[in-house]
Amino acid sequence: MDLAMAFQPIVDAQTGDVFAYEALVRGTDGAGAAEVLARVTDENRYSFDQQCRVAAIEGAVAAGILDTDARLSINFLPNAVYSPAACIQLTLETAAATGFPPERLIFEFTEGEEMTDTDHVQHIVESYRKMGFATATDDFGAGHAGLALLAKFQTDIIKLDMELIRNLDASVPRRLIVEGVVRIAASLDITVIAEGVETPAEYAAIRALGIRYIQGYLLARPGFRELPAVTLPDAVYAAVA
Repeated sequence: MDLAMAFQPIVDAQTGDVFAYEALVRGTDGAGAAEVLARVTDENRYSFDQQCRVAAIEGAVAAGILDTDARLSINFLPNAVYSPAACIQLTLETAAATGFPPERLIFEFTEGEEMTDTDHVQHIVESYRKMGFATATDDFGAGHAGLALLAKFQTDIIKLDMELIRNLDASVPRRLIVEGVVRIAASLDITVIAEGVETPAEYAAIRALGIRYIQGYLLARPGFRELPAVTLPDAVYAAVA
């Protein structure tokens, strides 16, 4: 399968620096993730997952990530990992070949992928942690699991689903839910990232809840084969000043 990557920054709102770039799969012609993922089958899932890891690291290095201190967040498919130790080898080889420090890698899995064996996912997370990698739960609050999965095992990072963020400033229930997740995460020493942020009002509401790391079109759209510049509008600065 021919793959390329787009990169979207996750910004540290306290400093304005990029905390990490998330690698988002694309076709070599720029085709979107949905079109590419529609071609994934049980037969090619493992090779697709491996190919994505290689493309993410090689693409980020080619785009200039080594000139920054940012980490690289790679989405992976838990159902494609039959053995964490075995399946990480090509990733490590690619990091070594490109000069990318493996300790700057973050591995995200999405709650949107149905997990038939949560014990297996827990084993992957624990294995990656022992190897020195950070792990993240993407789309937290959506999909097949939520607080029940968090109770079973904890990743280093949770990324709040954009549906929780949408119109956060105008929705008391959303704010209360997010506030509760932030409080739980802090107690468990888990970093929270708000994704899908599109308006200055959402940004201000997120910052008011104490969330430091933010990702979304307001700050930067994904850059196809490039690391896009981050824009923090004056309205955003004013809202959180």
